[in-house]
Amino acid sequence: MKLKTLLVSVLVLAALSVAAYIARRPAPPPSTDARISQPLVERAAIEKAAKLKLSDTGKSVELVRQTDGTWRVASYFDLPADFGKLSGFVSSLTDAKIQRLVTSSAERIGRLEFKDTKIELLDASDKAVFSVTLGKNAEVGGGRYVRFGDEPKAYLANLTAWLDVEAKNWANSELINVKADDIARVEIPFAEGGPVTLTRAKKEDAWTSEQTPAGQRVKADKVSTVLSSVGAIRFSDSTPLDDANAAAAKANQRTIKLTTFDQKTITVAMGRKPEEKKLKAPAADAKTGPAALGSVADLVKKDEKKDDAKKDDAKPLAPEFETVPAGPVFAFIASSEASAPVNAAMQKRAYQISDYVFTGLPQKVDELFEPVPPAPAPAPAPAPVAPKQ
Repeated sequence: MKLKTLLVSVLVLAALSVAAYIARRPAPPPSTDARISQPLVERAAIEKAAKLKLSDTGKSVELVRQTDGTWRVASYFDLPADFGKLSGFVSSLTDAKIQRLVTSSAERIGRLEFKDTKIELLDASDKAVFSVTLGKNAEVGGGRYVRFGDEPKAYLANLTAWLDVEAKNWANSELINVKADDIARVEIPFAEGGPVTLTRAKKEDAWTSEQTPAGQRVKADKVSTVLSSVGAIRFSDSTPLDDANAAAAKANQRTIKLTTFDQKTITVAMGRKPEEKKLKAPAADAKTGPAALGSVADLVKKDEKKDDAKKDDAKPLAPEFETVPAGPVFAFIASSEASAPVNAAMQKRAYQISDYVFTGLPQKVDELFEPVPPAPAPAPAPAPVAPKQ
């Protein structure tokens, strides 16, 4: 047998041996780590938790479960938590699964950027029911590295939740939410002409008012717009009760009163510090001492100006004013229902709202009314039919 043929035969046999080994080698043993393919957080842990604490970049937010099952933002004046936001976040935790064990090496764990980004579920005594630290996002395939407690293990989970550690963002910003169909009476104040009261007996009825001018009717679209904005108010920020802007808003507010068909009354007062014009202070000359005299050229110009002033009649300089913008809009709300959450909320903070809710209110009485449309002309009588011949 030639040497070349022998070499080819050896190579073929080697290849076949490798293929046979690969085909017959035993499968790798399944992972024995009990966390693989399990939820990041068990539903039972959520049910046991009395507190949820999120931390990141030196900031943290804490939500506390109440005895009635609701949650409050302990780190933001104990205001009610946004249930939709909380529910979505919890669902993202329970939906996430542990995909694999990444490493048990302390060196490799150190490269996965585990810092202070943490999710904790605590019981009433602040004992951890669940605690996980989040590392960086996986560069390939998505997911995020996680580490349970102080365990020397790093896992990959398909977690997509965003840790919002701004406490204000977890508070329910809804101050009131009254449906327009539930309103039977509304009173709107005006600077000129006094308040206008609009009523209806049933939600299907047209609005009426004793102040309706002759030949006019209540403008239904305008009333609907007012009820939609005033009946559903959310705050954009809050300040201490003694805030200067809040005090100025109270001194310049308009108060709208809503009465429901079941005789509950909601008073909504809105106001802001008005825009003002102030006399502008004269600019101070920065130069002092000999430098204040200026250069020779400056002195010549001053002499020329003096000569011009002597030729013209002395004219008083017109004062200059600067405009100070209007302040933020604040809402002050009260409900006749003592247990209404808004009553308790108003005792804790002053609430800023969007400007358009206030600026969109009708400014003049005649904005609430419109001419009654003329009655339709009667249909012409049909032409008589000629008798048949």
